[in-house]
Amino acid sequence: MQSNHSPAMGTALVYHEDMTAPRLLWDDPECEIECPERLTAVLDHLQQFGLEQRCLQLSAREASEAELGLVHSPEYVALVRGTQDLGKGELQALSGQFDAVYFHPSTFHCARLAAGAALQLVDAVLLGAAHNGLALVRPPGHHSQRAAANGFCVFNNVAIAAEHAKRKHGLHRILIVDWDIHHGQGTQYIFEDDPSVLYFSWHRYEHGRFWPFLRESDADTVGRGQGRGFTVNLPWNQVGMGNADYMAAFLHLLLPLAFEGQMRATPECFAHLTRLLQVLAGGRVCAVLEGGYHLESLAQSVCMMVQALLGDPAPPLPGPLMPCQSALESIQSVRAAQAPHWVSLQQQDVAPALSPSAHSPEGGPLSVLPGGPACEAAVAAALSSLLDQRRLHPTPPVRTAVALTAPDASLGLPPDVLHQEKSAPREEAEAWARPHGSLAQDEALTALAKLLYLLDGILAGQVSSGIAAVRASAVVATLDVAIRRGLSRGAQRLFCVALGQLDRPLDLPDDGRTLWLSISGKEAAAPSMFHVSVALPGMTGGFLSCILGLVLPLAYGFQPDLVLVALGPAHGLQGPHAALLAAVLRGPAGGRVLALVEEESTPELAGVLARVLHGEAPPSLGPFSGAAPEDVRALRDLRRQLAPQWKMLQVAGEAG
Repeated sequence: MQSNHSPAMGTALVYHEDMTAPRLLWDDPECEIECPERLTAVLDHLQQFGLEQRCLQLSAREASEAELGLVHSPEYVALVRGTQDLGKGELQALSGQFDAVYFHPSTFHCARLAAGAALQLVDAVLLGAAHNGLALVRPPGHHSQRAAANGFCVFNNVAIAAEHAKRKHGLHRILIVDWDIHHGQGTQYIFEDDPSVLYFSWHRYEHGRFWPFLRESDADTVGRGQGRGFTVNLPWNQVGMGNADYMAAFLHLLLPLAFEGQMRATPECFAHLTRLLQVLAGGRVCAVLEGGYHLESLAQSVCMMVQALLGDPAPPLPGPLMPCQSALESIQSVRAAQAPHWVSLQQQDVAPALSPSAHSPEGGPLSVLPGGPACEAAVAAALSSLLDQRRLHPTPPVRTAVALTAPDASLGLPPDVLHQEKSAPREEAEAWARPHGSLAQDEALTALAKLLYLLDGILAGQVSSGIAAVRASAVVATLDVAIRRGLSRGAQRLFCVALGQLDRPLDLPDDGRTLWLSISGKEAAAPSMFHVSVALPGMTGGFLSCILGLVLPLAYGFQPDLVLVALGPAHGLQGPHAALLAAVLRGPAGGRVLALVEEESTPELAGVLARVLHGEAPPSLGPFSGAAPEDVRALRDLRRQLAPQWKMLQVAGEAG
């Protein structure tokens, strides 16, 4: 649905202090972890990092009983309403009729606030009062079913919000991403026959040995009737899945389906995955808190997710990214089950599901963390380290700068984008230009001096990202200078994405510090693992497959300090395609992206690139169209050639 309202005003935070009231009134080790401190710990961290103050703060309202009835039966709503008048013994007896649930005299009020907060967030985003946001709520909702509480969940907050978005706002496609450690079976049951809602859940499963112990939590449950293909379960069959496993699931499974379905999003997530989801649905992301019971880990995860919603660069992912064998097998099982329903998976030559190897700890090549408190403590420690890095290396004071030789007021840039006027000293620019005859002219030298100043600002942490205009005849030479300047000024790994007629510099060392990816009209080739070429696909589906199946896996596998995107002669990209490329490349390098555009290109191209580098969502690519067969074959063959060196390219069944 296209909104006719004025531009959104940022990130909303919906909350009400009354939601801290319910607490367990009797001894129950299973239920005691769902406590008020889950919310207060998160709020303390949001305030400590100055994030709450940056959000549009909204006080949650109660959902009406009619709104609850969008999902729940009248009898069930009446049952929960009646808990307000029950004593402790009666509450305990009623709670015992459900699985892992406790009721409190304030439960009905607070559960209505939780559902109402999700509704308020959806209204704020779809009416243009906010661009995205978080509903910080308890009790959670995704285990709750039409007529039953389950797993601490009373009313299904996200399901109610999705139905509300459909009926009040006229949405026809909604994506729900659920990555709580437990399967959200309640949400699945509610939408299993509904093709307007794509429900994606990854969850700990362990071949059915982890709560809620349901057969329908496995990969071969794909929905019913018209909803077949719109339930996507990714079951993790061993504990300790890491960053590489989640990134692989996003790149090789969720995002291809979401782009093909042109979906609207309602996720629970943080950091890089939040940033990737923001390229969908015009960035209209509504995050609703579900589980999370290790207080420190929960609070830090929410902080990182709110930073991503606010547009801050995501912190670098630590360590080498290498999906484990068990994760690849789970992803392949889902792809095999879903392939009959999705063109994007059919075109990837999906192999049959593999026999599981994860019954023993030796199932994957990576070390595996144990489950339970030790695993949660390790996650908390990792997140705490990342947040400490953010204290030491705060977000640059300038998020985006543009260095144009002739600034154009028609670009329509956000007011806080810096129009850079300063340049590096002329003699310094002349020294770098000396090996290149095309940089000898005054105009080319002036543009180069501005680029050098901007590049130094990015590497020094003063600017997060930028755009520099260069003369068409000097793009190749300017790119060569930018690479060498970046490496000489402290960049350890530089990822260069060259589009159009741009050849890799002949004397560029193949020493692993620079990864060169050429996207042009030439055939796919990989002279080395650090020198890759692929033809520019002609169809939207082919372009998306190239981005999700090649560009991003290479970028996250390489983990660069800096990304250079050069749009050279005959690059062939329309504005929305270039914007999507720039937007997704913000993640791998912590937001440090420098885009080079030709002076002669349209002002609209520079404008849309500046807006997405500043944190706005890229414009829609338009209707989905499948990839051309020759593009499918070329990309598959190139991925197979590179997968032994770049593990993020691996998808079980395709890397052989």
